[in-house]
Amino acid sequence: MTERTRTLRPPRGLIAAVLAVLALLLTMSGFASATSSATEPGSKSTSGPKPTIVLVHGAFADASGWGDVVTKLQNRGYTVYAPANPLRGVSADANYLKTFLATISGPVVLVGHSYGGVTITNAATGNPNVKSLVYIAAFAPIEGENVQQMSTLAGGSNDLLSHIVLRPFGPGPADQDAYIDPAFFHQTFAQDLPRKQTAVMAASQRPAALATLAEPSGPPGWQDIPSWYLVAQNDNTIPPVSERFMADRMGAHTTEIRSSHVAMMSHPNTVTDLILQAAH
Repeated sequence: MTERTRTLRPPRGLIAAVLAVLALLLTMSGFASATSSATEPGSKSTSGPKPTIVLVHGAFADASGWGDVVTKLQNRGYTVYAPANPLRGVSADANYLKTFLATISGPVVLVGHSYGGVTITNAATGNPNVKSLVYIAAFAPIEGENVQQMSTLAGGSNDLLSHIVLRPFGPGPADQDAYIDPAFFHQTFAQDLPRKQTAVMAASQRPAALATLAEPSGPPGWQDIPSWYLVAQNDNTIPPVSERFMADRMGAHTTEIRSSHVAMMSHPNTVTDLILQAAH
C-alpha cells in the first residue's frame, strides 16, 4: 500500500493575522529608528528650513568673486544669492540690499566682503529674518563711523589711498568714482592670486563713489545679530590690526588665515566653512 504524504496548511485567517503583526512590528521598528536618529546626542537637527545665504561684494570687485563659494554652498543644498552692490553710498547701498532681502522669505545668513561689511551692517538692522552676519576681511562699523576712520582703527595703516585713481561721473566735486590703479591692483588687493587673474580683475573692477568713504554708518545690525569674522592676516587693503579690532569689539566668532584681501577667492574652503558655522 502506498503511503501518501499530506501537506498541512494553516487557516487563511491565521496567515492574515501573522502578516498583520509582522507589518506592525516593522512599522514600529522604523519609527523607533527614525526617532532615535533624530534625538541622538550630538546629531545635527534637521528641523526648520535651511537659511538662504546672501553674499555681498565690496568696492573694486563684483559678485563673480564669490564664484567658488557659491558652488560649494549650492553643493551642500543651500539657496545662494550674490547680488550686485551699487557702491553709490552707505545709505543708498544699504537701502538697495534691504529691498532685495525683502523678497526672501525665511531665515537669512548675510555675508559681506570688504566695504560689503558696511552694507550688511546697515541692511540687517531691524530685519528679523537675518539670523547671522559674516564678515570676510570686511568693515564692521559702529554708528556714526565711516570707512576712512575704520581704516586706521587700532593704529592700522596702509598705502591704499595713494594708489586710488579718481574719475568724474557728474558735475559735482564729489561726483567721482574711485578705482585702484591697475598697476598696483595685484599687490594691493589680491597678491596671492595669479597675476593673469588679477590683471582681468583690475580691468573689470567696479568703482565706489567717493561718497562711500566719508558717509557715516547707521545703527549696526551686529548689536543684535550673532556675527562671524575672518581676519586676513596679509591684507593690504584693510589693515589686519583694524580687522581684529572690529571683530573683537562686536564679539564675533573670529578666524584668522594667511590671506590677501580676497580670502573668498584664494581660500574658498575656509570661507565656506565659516559661513556654514553661521548657518548652523
